[in-house]
Amino acid sequence: MRIAPALLLALLAVVSACSPSLDWRELRPDGAGVLALFPCKPEVERREPVRMGLAACKAAGLSFSLTWAELDDPAQVTPALQQMRESLAARLQARAAPAQAVQVRGMTPNPQALQQGLQAEQQQARVAVFARGMRVYQAVMLGARPDEAAWEAFLTGFRLDI
Repeated sequence: MRIAPALLLALLAVVSACSPSLDWRELRPDGAGVLALFPCKPEVERREPVRMGLAACKAAGLSFSLTWAELDDPAQVTPALQQMRESLAARLQARAAPAQAVQVRGMTPNPQALQQGLQAEQQQARVAVFARGMRVYQAVMLGARPDEAAWEAFLTGFRLDI
């Protein structure tokens, strides 16, 4: 019997979500305009007057984070998304896999709304950048080994329509 890749990925996400080391919970950070699903209880920081924030936690040997920032000019959104991905790869001194389009519920379509894998010497990351209006977001999962099911559950847990 052959299982379709999409069905297998969905099954892996469900199994990972039931893992005792990943305790999935909803979070609505003030000022972020997002409902997020985290596999652990995140610490949330906001910076004013810059209008940006960070929610982050660690579980099962992985770090999960969501960063957001409100921009002043719509023309800044596309370059900001590109810069967010590139600066993470540079900070990690990582090789970047080819980027793929990303879809997050409620996002504003943008050609730089992408996700990709990053491979550094000691760690690997998955990063996705997306926007809604003039607010940009960066989701990251970082660890020694990737967990594609956890990444998929994390990424599909964002909703920008709140």
